[in-house]
Amino acid sequence: MTQGSGRVALVDDDADLLHATTQLLELAGFTVVARDAAEAALAVVDRDFDGVVVSDIRMPGMNGLQLFDRIKAIDPDIPVILVTGHGDVDLAVAALKDGVYDFIPKPYAGDRLVEALKRASEKRRLVMENRRLREAAALAADGLPLIGEAPAIRRLRETLRQIADMDVDVLVEGETGTGKEVVADLLHRWGRRRAKPFVALNCGALPETVIESELFGHEAGAFTGAQRRRIGRVEHSSGGTLFLDEIESMPPALQVKLLRVLETRSLTPLGSNEIRRLDLRVVAATKVDLSRPDQRGDFREDLYFRLNVVTLRIPPLRERRGDIPMLFGHFLGKAAQRFSRPVAKVNAAVSDHLQSHAWPGNVRELAHFADRVALGLGPDDETRAVPSQSSEPATASLPERVGHYEAQLIRDALRDHGGDVRGAIDALGVPRKTFYDKLKRYGIAASEFRNGGDPHPVREQT
Repeated sequence: MTQGSGRVALVDDDADLLHATTQLLELAGFTVVARDAAEAALAVVDRDFDGVVVSDIRMPGMNGLQLFDRIKAIDPDIPVILVTGHGDVDLAVAALKDGVYDFIPKPYAGDRLVEALKRASEKRRLVMENRRLREAAALAADGLPLIGEAPAIRRLRETLRQIADMDVDVLVEGETGTGKEVVADLLHRWGRRRAKPFVALNCGALPETVIESELFGHEAGAFTGAQRRRIGRVEHSSGGTLFLDEIESMPPALQVKLLRVLETRSLTPLGSNEIRRLDLRVVAATKVDLSRPDQRGDFREDLYFRLNVVTLRIPPLRERRGDIPMLFGHFLGKAAQRFSRPVAKVNAAVSDHLQSHAWPGNVRELAHFADRVALGLGPDDETRAVPSQSSEPATASLPERVGHYEAQLIRDALRDHGGDVRGAIDALGVPRKTFYDKLKRYGIAASEFRNGGDPHPVREQT
């Protein structure tokens, strides 16, 4: 029996058949989630389900055809294979026209089911991969640095999609330069509040004498110099999103007022007795861990708990180094467009810096470094990254830019190790199979780098 891979949601009300089929598929290399009812299977199938559903047609309660209809409403690209008795063949054929991936009549040989699952799993894998690329490309087109395939970044994007329409306050934790405002902006633009204002305020950038008026507003004559009425940022954001960056820097006196606003969803501007109701959503960002008293300082614990309805952590760049090529390729292409220059070829000095630097400034620092490289500057003033005539144009797509940069890294690693594959694999930190797949993809022959060889530029295949 040929081996498969991937996840399978298996549904059958016959306990013996369910157990036997589960064993069959697990021996064939699949990860099986077995359920004895369609309703139970729906609990594990969502738009991000990366596998195939196999279901019997005749079951009590919700049958296989009804389950297919429910799954199609969740995601029409999830392959569904129906297992049918002799009397259900006509139903199954009709279901094929309606989008069922395949049907298998009983009794069936194990190889028949496994082969169908292999094809369906590959189809689902391609669908999910293309979605991730489209999502990354869409984010890149907006100039947003929340792109990448690291598990933490993928989970973060998924969570943002899930909570974008929920009226909950969100606390975003992340080091300087990780993209906290980007996360807040995506929460706003991906949700129902996108038609209303996105109002941002850096709590650490304004003096205490100004921030209260900026946040809560005032009436004319409320204090000396208040010649006209001012609508504060909080009230202006009603219906939209209020983003409070560096919330840990907010003065203690204002924390009390903000806490009351969050609890009552209303405010009374200085100099007024009028209570104004607010449709408020607050996204607060901090570069410290407010759950720890030693980092919280004079930040109020009750305000922290009020903001901490949902907490999102953005990982620093050093924790997702595998995303550096994609991010750098994106920023380098954007810089080339901005400066009207060809995309610079990445030389050994730039490549070494990307791999070895700790990136304390995170994505923001990486973007600035890409600007330097695009201008012909390397990691230091003496290092030049000269634009190559063979570089891809500045209008290249995100996958093309990533491929160009990735191929260059592989060539550099092979050259540095005299064509020794094991040394190049260790230097790049990738699995052996992945390395060979990429050699084939980019048309690179390791043998050409032995004895000091320097082959012609790679043939990039996208």
